[in-house]
Formats: sequence, structure tokens, C-alpha cells
Amino acid sequence: RDLLPEVVAGLGADRAVVVSARPPEWTPDPGVPCRVVPARDGERNKTLAAVAYLCTRFAEFRLDGHDVVVSCGGGTTTDVVGLAASLYHRGVRVVHVPTTLLAQVDASIGGKTAVNLAEGKNLVGAYWQPSAVLCDTDYLDTLPRAEFVNGFGELARCHFIGVPDIFRLPLFDQIRASLALKASIVAAAERDPCRRHLLNYGHTLGHALELATGFGLRHGEAVAIGTGYAGRLAGVLGRIDAARVAEHESVVRGYGLPTRLPAGVAADRLVDLMRMDKKAAGGKLAFVLDGPGGVEFLREAPEAAVVDALSAMPRD
Repeated sequence: RDLLPEVVAGLGADRAVVVSARPPEWTPDPGVPCRVVPARDGERNKTLAAVAYLCTRFAEFRLDGHDVVVSCGGGTTTDVVGLAASLYHRGVRVVHVPTTLLAQVDASIGGKTAVNLAEGKNLVGAYWQPSAVLCDTDYLDTLPRAEFVNGFGELARCHFIGVPDIFRLPLFDQIRASLALKASIVAAAERDPCRRHLLNYGHTLGHALELATGFGLRHGEAVAIGTGYAGRLAGVLGRIDAARVAEHESVVRGYGLPTRLPAGVAADRLVDLMRMDKKAAGGKLAFVLDGPGGVEFLREAPEAAVVDALSAMPRD
């Protein structure tokens, strides 16, 4: 965060709006005249209403194309602020200062911004690349244990999509490896959905679980369960052997993440929600799955296999 004034100066910005979900003492100074707009992290705040609120604050400050928006918070904050910046004045520059492990390893980079609808996660969004992302690991010292576990969900899935044995690295190196992986995929295929879908490993069931539990499950926890499920589904389809299926659960458990479906969530409800996933087309069940040639995007999985794999999942 100490680099923010230098980055803002390099952009030639005259003023800034800093949207911060952190206390004043942890809100970065952009080094130019600014307005600080308080925000709240959390999926329940990732709405179109939140985007409209921010755009109104930008207008009140008379923000224009010479200025910059700075986000300071977790992944939901970077998503909402990024979308608001993409829409206001048909796009103003944005700099992200992610403050959670989840945001630093995944959510703040890649240029995908979105908010949720009642019908599904991330259904309204836009591509809007940040001018810079500043990951200050000092922020991680302020996190409760639950927020670390939340971030571990995205790190665990990296083991299967390009950084094998990531869990053996020190945390700082895990963050760097995850950033490098996502940046390499995005740089090669910013808007290629098939290529970028690799980053959604474990997310099809993960997003469905978030919605089915009213976001009672945190994103990383839900993705962790979804990662284990992706292994089971790949096994049911004969794409991987039993040892590789077990490896999915082992990696997830090694991070202290959940592997069991929450009680009270019906399989048919999860299947319906997975049909609404943004990767799906025409109500098909689309997944990113491991296989003999590595991880790939499967446009349509047989519903019977999807249900069988769900039935085999342990429950709380």
C-alpha cells in the first residue's frame, strides 16, 4: 500500500475515490486529493444496488477520466468496485489493493468484475482490467483464521490446474505462484472462456453451494468442497483413477478445508443451481474436470453422473 501514491502519480491521476472496507488506519493514502467511501466485504453486498451507490458517490465527487478509483478490501469489494469503475463514464481507471488472502491469490486480478443476482453468482459483470494490483501481505496479519481458510480454497485448486504441490511452498510463495498462474492464463486468453474456465476448477458446485446456503458457506470453503467433488465426478466419468480422486480430498483436507456437503441441501437443488452457472449453456451441466490429458472444460456432463457423484459425497 506504500506504493499506491507512486502508482497513482504514474497514472497521471488528478484525484481519487478510495472505496475501503477496512478501518481508517488501514485505508491507503493515494497521494492525491481524494474521497473515501466506506464499503463492506461479503457476498450479500455484491449487488447491483452497491454498484449504483458507488457510481452516485463518484458523480457527487465529480470523478472523471483523469481520476482513478482505488479499492481496498476483499474479493467482493474488488469485484463491486471494478464493475462500478467499468460503468461510470463508460470506464475509469481502477487500482486494487486486495486485503484478504482470497483477493490476493485470485479475485483482484484478471479483469473479471461481477455482482450476484438471486438467480446466480456473478451473472452481471464486465471485463475491466485494473491499472495495477498492489498485494500488501501486511494486511494478512489483520485477518481472522476463518479468512485464511477462505483463501486456502483457491490455493488448493491450484494444485490441479498448474501448480502441483503448491501446498508445500511457504505462504508468500503460494501467493506468488497463484498470481503467476492466473496472470499467465489471462494474458494468453483474456476473453477466451474455454481457456479461462480452467481457473473455475471446483467453482461449479462451489457457487451452487454458496447460493444454496444463502452464503452461509464462504467462497473458499465452497470451492474446496467443489474441488473434492470435481475429483469424484471425474472418477465417476472414468477420467481419473481412484488414487487421483483421493488426492483431491487429501489436498483439500491438508489445508484444513471442508470436504463434506452441508446438511439440509438437497441434491436436486444443487443440480438446478449448477445449470445456472455462468459457464453453462442451454441449461447443460458444464464442469472443469481433471483427465488423462490434464484439466479441461467439459461443456456437458451427463446428469446421471453428476447426481451419482453428489450422492457419493459425505454430508455433515
